[in-house]
Amino acid sequence: MATTTLAAPNIVSNDLLTGAEWSPVHTRELLQLTADIKATPEAYAETLRGKFLALIFEKPSLRTRVTFEVGIQSMGGGVVFLDHTQARLGERESIADVARNLERWVHGIVARVYEQRVLEEMAASADIPVINALSDKFHPCQALADFFTLKEKFGALKGFKLAYVGDGNNVCHSLIYLAARLGVHLRIATPANYAPEADVLADSKRVARETKAKLELFTDPREAVDGVQAVYTDAWISMGFEAESKVRNEVFRSYQVNDGFMSLAEPDAVFMHCLPAHRGYEVTPEVLDGPQSVVLDQSENRIYVQKAILHSLFR
Repeated sequence: MATTTLAAPNIVSNDLLTGAEWSPVHTRELLQLTADIKATPEAYAETLRGKFLALIFEKPSLRTRVTFEVGIQSMGGGVVFLDHTQARLGERESIADVARNLERWVHGIVARVYEQRVLEEMAASADIPVINALSDKFHPCQALADFFTLKEKFGALKGFKLAYVGDGNNVCHSLIYLAARLGVHLRIATPANYAPEADVLADSKRVARETKAKLELFTDPREAVDGVQAVYTDAWISMGFEAESKVRNEVFRSYQVNDGFMSLAEPDAVFMHCLPAHRGYEVTPEVLDGPQSVVLDQSENRIYVQKAILHSLFR
């Protein structure tokens, strides 16, 4: 019997730079597509046949590199990996020149960079799709995989209660964008000087009025966690902030997710982390490696959601 594929979301942008490119409807469609790809991967084995993608990484990676490389190849595509961990983009030649050259050879760019502006300049300089595989401001592939994981485990996401505890960083920003589009009730607890950026919140609250999502800020992590269905945290010290290690470890000490925090959430609540994790800092080993943890499910689901993104951009 011939296999069939779901229609890809009719997205308005050729790129995925922030996660805000897709409407609430298209975001839900992408998660449906992800589920179909996970259930019937053979139906999507030819999506990228004859297509080549460049992976440009300024930062080290395990999950992002492997899931993109395996995902692209499993859909019939080819991968060219460009290691920029030793030489930052823009040092040897301009970012615009890199993008303009690459579009003559490959069909898309997946970039893991230090600065969001690098992705935006690439996208402005090339007519091929540019996908954000992590920047200082956003991590849309991770957040999409996170919400797909929650949808798998809990069903409908509208009204779902999720608490994010820790640094208002790139992962937090992408969770905000996606929560607004999916109607999620997101509670964010950060120290006063580490809150998510105001423009991300303002943009998301406009979308939230349409979807009935709730976006709330707290400084008390216990208040944020009370009664939620999932608790999410991330590293206190993201790549590029190593010089702040001593200060951050002190500031965030009371934000560590431990058994006491988890006991405040719903009995069937899950623990989430985008990894890599630092046991004994943002999360205790008992929680990270315990029965409520879904971190490996999140990790696995990166490959399926990224295949859905690729199918949508290259259909």
